[in-house]
Amino acid sequence: MTASCPFQPDCRNCTRLAQHLDQVKTGYPDYHARPVAPFGDQTAKLLIIGLAPGLHGANRTGRPFTGDYAGILLYRTLHQFGFASHPESIAADDALRLINCRITNAVKCLPPANKPLPAEIRQCNPFLAAELNEFAKHGGQALLALGTIAHQAVLMALGCRNADFPFSHGAIHTVPGNLRLYDSYHCSRYNTQTRRLTETMFEQIFDSIRQDMAPAR
Repeated sequence: MTASCPFQPDCRNCTRLAQHLDQVKTGYPDYHARPVAPFGDQTAKLLIIGLAPGLHGANRTGRPFTGDYAGILLYRTLHQFGFASHPESIAADDALRLINCRITNAVKCLPPANKPLPAEIRQCNPFLAAELNEFAKHGGQALLALGTIAHQAVLMALGCRNADFPFSHGAIHTVPGNLRLYDSYHCSRYNTQTRRLTETMFEQIFDSIRQDMAPAR
């Protein structure tokens, strides 16, 4: 398993990402433009892992999947299945509350062109490992990886080989920590508009998670 490290809100360990955030902050002084912390229930049964903050989404608001297109389907579906108090996440200081659910990213900082380098994914992985350790310690049950990079980052943090747990939409894997890893295509604008990921497909993933989980609080 990857050595773990608690989230660092002022981390600048990746030079390229730190410099990119400095540039973004210059152009958008009101943006969060820092590492984005996980959001949600500290003792959740479901942990959702995305790729990285979006320029005008989490990088702007400071909350995962908040303020851009990718969060529309996610939060609407979370609300539908009882994991969120509202169907929309607008800002970090709105009244939204996650219920038995927590959201994080494989990479905590905005990458240029939304594409983190392999070395940056590895550099950030100890933060995810720490989150997975805490999640399992508090009785977490289900991990939902949104996309291949998030899936592989989870495996890296758990010390698993990619070849043993191949990514495919709808796949369910039993991984160390007595956890179940669910795979879904990322709820990005591209995937939803091209119908690679439909609302029904996304709902089916959450239906599987719901059936396998103890009832949410």
